Amino acid sequence: MTSSYPGGPASSRRRRPLAALVAASGISSLGMAATLVAVPWFVLHSTGSGTWTGLVATAEVLGLLCSAVLAGPVVDRLPVRATSIGADLLTAASISLIPLLHAAGALPLPVLIVLVFLVGAARGPSDTSKQLLLPGAMERAGVTAERATGAVEGARRIGMMAGAPLAGLLISTVGPVRTLYADMAAMALCALLVATLVPAAARPHPSDSGQPRGSYAQELRFGLGQLRRDRLLGAMVGVLMLTNALDGALNGVLYPAYGTQVLRSSALFGAMVTAMGVGALLGAALYGWAGHRMPRRAVFVGAFVLVGAVRCAALAAEPRVPVLLAVLALSGIGSGVVGPLMMSVAYERVPAAVRGRVFGLLVAAALAATPLGMLGAGLALDAVGLVWALLGTGALYLAVTLAPLVFPVWRELDTRGPAERVEPPARRGQGSPAAAGTPVLTE
Repeated sequence: MTSSYPGGPASSRRRRPLAALVAASGISSLGMAATLVAVPWFVLHSTGSGTWTGLVATAEVLGLLCSAVLAGPVVDRLPVRATSIGADLLTAASISLIPLLHAAGALPLPVLIVLVFLVGAARGPSDTSKQLLLPGAMERAGVTAERATGAVEGARRIGMMAGAPLAGLLISTVGPVRTLYADMAAMALCALLVATLVPAAARPHPSDSGQPRGSYAQELRFGLGQLRRDRLLGAMVGVLMLTNALDGALNGVLYPAYGTQVLRSSALFGAMVTAMGVGALLGAALYGWAGHRMPRRAVFVGAFVLVGAVRCAALAAEPRVPVLLAVLALSGIGSGVVGPLMMSVAYERVPAAVRGRVFGLLVAAALAATPLGMLGAGLALDAVGLVWALLGTGALYLAVTLAPLVFPVWRELDTRGPAERVEPPARRGQGSPAAAGTPVLTE
């Protein structure tokens, strides 16, 4: 007879899909952290140009942006688990081409930009499909959205925390390009976890959201209509567009520049990312434990202040390494809270049948300004230097994240409830509209 007491075999089987998704989040983040460290380091070392580094960092975000917009209706139609597995394998294959072409002497900067774009384009459906698998897994395990999203965010932060120093070690031993094999292996392992431990999810019928089955364009417009009619989600997207642009400036350009110009060490650069990861892990754990009792609006603002203004001020001050790492860990607490908070709100407000489109559009809208942030940071780095670029980024971050204290729509953050139904268009067709020379790259 199968045991049914908490913690027994039956309980373990019920929690297995959620555990697999949590593990996949951590493993994919570990591999992604290696790429986030290795690629900018490689370009800066090869060219010495902040502008070129910004271009390469922007390419992956543009790939993710395009796939987030265009893949939503496809993800809503295809089997979710198969989509997740296929996207993970495609990501691994795209990553593997970078070291292979570099070894063959066929990796000029334009080719690297194209490959990084493909990696980003494959990550979009991979992330979205796992978000669609999560509600079924957390329902099967009998846990709240706050705890499930907190666990996923915590695992993601552990992966980032472990991946950054691993990347620093690999860069110093095998070089930045070969370090990308870690990301390739991580994505292949994620595909294996989902294939073996996560059951196929039952797809909601389109009528569950009031939506008739239509063309690809109609379904994309319907998802956009769902996003536009929810005032709170629209406000969140506005703030996220700007803060993600500033995060892109920090993570894609200013962080690597700080590692090369101030710390002058790939290992200490990895330690910076790790410090943020430690704090974020604590933040995700705190939110998973007590998030359902916290006032969301106050937490949202406080978290972004820590992530933005506090972090930029600390970097611009160029303190001793122990002080810097401590402040970055404190800033990371805010970073660990933001993700699960926003996902908890999204699961409450978006009907299951359209989550692929809406989640994809949320990601796309949030990332839309990120390339501009990266490019702007590269130009600012070359024009005014690292300290002034950091101070300007921090000032903008503070101004944006105080908006929820001003506009009344943000009060809805503290109102927990189900998603509102969005009626489909009345007839077919209606709805919301939707460098100079090339451097030679060497290690």
